[in-house]
Amino acid sequence: MSATGRLIPALLAALVAAPVWALDYRSVEAPAAILYDTPSNKGKKLYIVRQTMPLEVVVRLEGWFKVRDAEGTLAWIESKAVSEKRHVVVTAPRAVIRKEAKDDAVVAFEADKWVALELVEAGPSGWVHVRHRDGASGFVKATQVWGL
Repeated sequence: MSATGRLIPALLAALVAAPVWALDYRSVEAPAAILYDTPSNKGKKLYIVRQTMPLEVVVRLEGWFKVRDAEGTLAWIESKAVSEKRHVVVTAPRAVIRKEAKDDAVVAFEADKWVALELVEAGPSGWVHVRHRDGASGFVKATQVWGL
């Protein structure tokens, strides 16, 4: 097998093994934060997001982030209102969080749509280790949450 023939499978394996969260996600740190249509406090106020809500940073400008929310809406937020601490938000009607990263594992708890969960770490392929604000933790399928 040629060097190129060996390199391609190695690169594919590295990509598959990469961390689940490759994009730049942040969570709202303030109890609530205003999102604007422009990077200015004088811009039009679009809506308010609550603490722990994950946002994807798509543009950085001095003191401001242009972000995308779980519904795909783009808006601007002051960078001081967000933290690098990671959360995900449930996008399924009801997410099942299990004690182990297995479909047949015991259910730890369930979370309704739009509940934010702290991201602990990536789990085995297709699973994410999360923690609820009450301290309960477990594994949720990555397809049931947004913010990875």
